[in-house]
Amino acid sequence: MLNRLGPKLLSFLILTLALGAPQAAVAQEEIAALSPGGASSSALVEPGAGAWKTWVLSAGSDFRLPPPPGSSETSSEIQGLLTLTSNLGASTVDRIRFWDAGPPSYRWVELALAQIQQKPFVPLRNARAIALLNVAIYDATVAAWDSKYVHNRQRPSERNSAIPTAVDVPASPSYPSEHAVVAAAASAILSYIYPADAQIFFDAAREASYTRVLAGVQYPSDVTAGFALGTVVAQRVIERARTDGTDAVWTGTVPTGPGLWNGTNPQEPLAGTWKPWVLTSGSQFRPGPPPAFDSAQEATELAEVKNFPRALTGAAFATNAKAFYWQTFDGILSDWYVIAGKRVFEQRLDKNQPRVARIYALMSVASYDGLIAVFDAKYAYWAIRPVQLDPTVVTLFPTPPHPSYPSAHSSASGAITEVIAYAFPREADSIRAKAVEAGNSRIWAGIHFRSDLDSGLALGRAVGHLVLERAQTDGSQ
Repeated sequence: MLNRLGPKLLSFLILTLALGAPQAAVAQEEIAALSPGGASSSALVEPGAGAWKTWVLSAGSDFRLPPPPGSSETSSEIQGLLTLTSNLGASTVDRIRFWDAGPPSYRWVELALAQIQQKPFVPLRNARAIALLNVAIYDATVAAWDSKYVHNRQRPSERNSAIPTAVDVPASPSYPSEHAVVAAAASAILSYIYPADAQIFFDAAREASYTRVLAGVQYPSDVTAGFALGTVVAQRVIERARTDGTDAVWTGTVPTGPGLWNGTNPQEPLAGTWKPWVLTSGSQFRPGPPPAFDSAQEATELAEVKNFPRALTGAAFATNAKAFYWQTFDGILSDWYVIAGKRVFEQRLDKNQPRVARIYALMSVASYDGLIAVFDAKYAYWAIRPVQLDPTVVTLFPTPPHPSYPSAHSSASGAITEVIAYAFPREADSIRAKAVEAGNSRIWAGIHFRSDLDSGLALGRAVGHLVLERAQTDGSQ
């Protein structure tokens, strides 16, 4: 669980909102001196982002906020900020810096991935969760940027230079708070997915939001408006989630016959019918059938899988290690966001919340739709796994409980790497190479045929390219 702000400080913030700063000042905790933060950048952050194409909202202006408080109310808020920001304790500064470590979405993606790892669903539903989160964050960010540049409220320290700032002053209008918008949207989505942990997410959202007031870079009214905006955007996303088909129950039976998958309790046989984000349907790019089980091609591919060395020494040690890595939670899901996050910081995008939110949303949509597409094909063909065709095949770990063709690893990896390569073109070759390795790892593990990999990678890349067609006309260029 995240560390929280001290109870006295939280009480002070609540009183500040309810009573105004003069009455609330008596609740301020003992504090240590804080040096002023940096000045604003000269270049505004994405003044046109409020018009970017959204996923669930019809436009960023759907929930345009009313004007911020007028001059009199703002002056009162400034007086409160002068008291609140004059001295802060070390633990408070630590929490301010924690939430300011990157763009507002950075910590929420990190928190969500940690939650999914601790309480995972099957990979398809993990991908759904992170897509819902990032779509909500992106749409909420676009909505926030619409209101920001309509109202163009100065940051507190721009209006009164006596206000000390604990972080660099963002180069965008103050109202509404971007951290509060993102925190409210993210916490609402995570609470929908993990209702038992809703209080944890709310507490984190409250802390993330009010650290911006403590840092001296936003007004309490910015936070209040931002939290309300993020909440209403998240509800739109949740409404869509409740009708995406993921609660349907399969009542079919596993088909029987030579060359068909012959396991029990197939995983997510209806996933190909779930509502995608960019595909018209799960079958839009359905590949042709796999090689016949008794064909020469299948025999050749089976030999490749069966004869691949899996000893614990020599060259096989490296391929074994990579096969296990790509089977882990990090290899399947979280490290794609680590890779993208590293590039965000390297390319100095960490102060550009709209750009980062867009990248994460495109990545997660591509991965999710790539999985919907591959599961449509899996259950269209019910193709047999190598170990089912030849029980003498030795695998590194149990074969996943769904048909072999195409490879889900290849499809999801192919889709998400196309987006990362688009976002960071200097890294395109190395990023795409990771998708190939993720696919190859399934042969190294003994659980897929070569045609599964080839078909899955092509399918994922087709989905990725469809996502990028949308991205290239979303108004962000």
